[in-house]
This record gives sequence, C-alpha cells and structure tokens, in this order.
Amino acid sequence: MNESLDTAHGRQVLRIERRLVHPPEKVWPAVTEPEQLREWFPAEIRLDPRPGGRITFSFGSGPDASAESVGRVDAYEPPRLFAFTWEDELFRIELHPDGPGCLLVFSHVFDDRAGAASFASGWQICLDALELVLDGRPVDQSARPSGRLHESYVERFGLAEGVADTTGDGWRVRFERQLTRPAEAVWAALTRSAPDRPATLGAPPPPGFTTDEFPAGPVTALQPPTLLEYAWEAAGAPAGRIRWELAQGTGHGARLVLEQTGPADAPGGHATALAAWRSRIEPLARQLAEEADRLAG
Repeated sequence: MNESLDTAHGRQVLRIERRLVHPPEKVWPAVTEPEQLREWFPAEIRLDPRPGGRITFSFGSGPDASAESVGRVDAYEPPRLFAFTWEDELFRIELHPDGPGCLLVFSHVFDDRAGAASFASGWQICLDALELVLDGRPVDQSARPSGRLHESYVERFGLAEGVADTTGDGWRVRFERQLTRPAEAVWAALTRSAPDRPATLGAPPPPGFTTDEFPAGPVTALQPPTLLEYAWEAAGAPAGRIRWELAQGTGHGARLVLEQTGPADAPGGHATALAAWRSRIEPLARQLAEEADRLAG
C-alpha cells in the first residue's frame, strides 16, 4: 500500500494505492453496489448510478441513526472510475488493470489538514475490510484505527509541526493537533502530574500546560475541560499569552489548538516556542494513543 498527502488548489489530497489480486470487473460491484459497500464503507449508501445522480449517506440504524447527508455522483464509468461528492469533500475510486488483478487508487480531497491522520487511518481500515469482502472472508464491523496507526500517519505526513507568523505587535505560534482521546481524557493527562495544583483562575496553571522556556503567569481564562489561557512572563512582566483549546475533532478524539503570542522585541521567541511546544505536545499525543489502544483491548 502506498499513501501520500499533497496540496492542490489550496486543498488537501489524500491518495492511497493498493494492489488487489482481483480484476476490475470483480472489484467494481464491491465499490459501487450498496449491498457490498455496506460491508466496508463507513456509511450506508444509496445512489443513482450515473453522472449527476444523487448519492445519500447515513450512519447507524433505528433510533441510533444519524441524519442523512446527500452528495452527487461526479463520475461513473464501469469498471474504471467512480467519483462522488460528500458534503464539500471529493472522493475518487479508480481501478487500473494490473496483471490478473488491479491497482485501486483511492483519493480524498478535503480542507482539514489536521484531520488527515484520522482520515488516512480510517480509510486504511476500510480498505482492509474491502479486501476481506473481495476474498469472501468475514469483516469485523467493530474494527477501529489504533492510536499507534493514527500517530504513524501524523509522523508520515508531517502533521506535528506548528506554524509561526507575525502580528501587528509581535508574533504568534500555533499548533493544531488531532488527538486520539476525548477532551476529558486530555485534560486529565495534562493535570494528573500535579493533582494538588488544580487549574484555578488567577493561580499559576498546572505544569502540564506549561514549558520551562516561557515562565507562566496567572490563569486568565478557564473552562475545564476545553480551555485554559494564561499570561507568560519575561523579566517578571507579562509578555504574551498561551492558550490551550480542546474541541471535537475527527475520529474519536479531541482537536487541540495551542496558540502563543509574543512581543516584537523578542523576534527569536517564535522559534523557541515552535520547538518547545512540539516537544511538549508529542509525548502527550503518544501517551494518549497508548491509552486509547489499552482501552480498546
């Protein structure tokens, strides 16, 4: 299997290639017919199989079913190409003859770069299931991407890096990182090293939210388990702010957004911040991934 993440026209393009032992004529029904799609695709699909046709996605069944979403079939060329739109995201399945089998090329176009590891690990599980369907073997419908698999894609696609830019009065560093555990679990991991120092407005933040390079001042905004902001200090005076936010992300975990601002008279501070926060976030992400895998059994 070969995977890549590129940018085209300002959007993210995830591409997965997989060689299958089955010819295109056998694979085509498995990637286009609703009865077979439901065995491996993450939603139940109904479609009008023609370019411009309606395609409907739904999750679950009975009282647990979620609202349907509607897309459009963009291409339908048996047994070579099936492409469709789901919300504002684009999907394309190509089947190329390859000896007695075929090369399946799956692509997913989206905007949320920080979600790419969740998408890639999820599609890997789906394509594994597709191969089982083609082989006539049973599919484990409860299979989910592991934390370890998610983190391997973070590393492969370079998703752990932060970005820095200048502002009207200084600089700003920002990290956006998809995690593998919900906000409550992330908050617990950030605070458990010092249970005797709970997050409190006006007090210093728990050590898990800090880094030695930027001395922490008092907490100025607090909404457990989703928000903590504090001033950082230089020469004993406030120099900028550090803000941790946790929101619902892709997959089953929280989306972490960490931002730090700094003054223009400390131009090298952003480089220090990029290195310091990467070193702080990555052990946290690995810890949470290991925790997710332990809980999954």
